[in-house]
Parts: sequence; structure tokens; C-alpha cells
Amino acid sequence: MDESSASGRMNHYEKGRHVPDVETLRKIAAELNVPLNYFFCEDELSAELACLISKLDEESKRTLIAELMATKNYDSA
Repeated sequence: MDESSASGRMNHYEKGRHVPDVETLRKIAAELNVPLNYFFCEDELSAELACLISKLDEESKRTLIAELMATKNYDSA
């Protein structure tokens, strides 16, 4: 994103006048050091979880899924 237009573009995104495409969201996420799905969370707690989970390695993610499924007795997806 060009610095000269970044502020205006971000303002349009924040006010809902324009919606960034996925590639732009990826770039913003990288700059903010958050996962892409952070932008689609409906509340702060979910956003915080998304950030924490994105930092886990694959095995830790699998362990977390198993623990959550055991706790809530979910059916496998």
C-alpha cells in the first residue's frame, strides 16, 4: 500500500465505505502481526484466541482441539 494513500484507504475501510480484498487483508495482518482470521472475529475474546492459536505449532493445535472436544463432547468435524 502506497504511503501517500494509506491513511485515506484505511479511513475508508474503518468507516465501512470500502472493504479490502483478501490480499490487502493479508498484508495488513502481516503488518499488525495478527492472523488473517483476526479480522473476521465477532468479539475481542475470539480475536485474542485467534492470535494465540496462530502462534502454536501444529502438534499443539491438535492437542488443543482434542482437549476442547473432550471438554465439550463435540462430534468430530
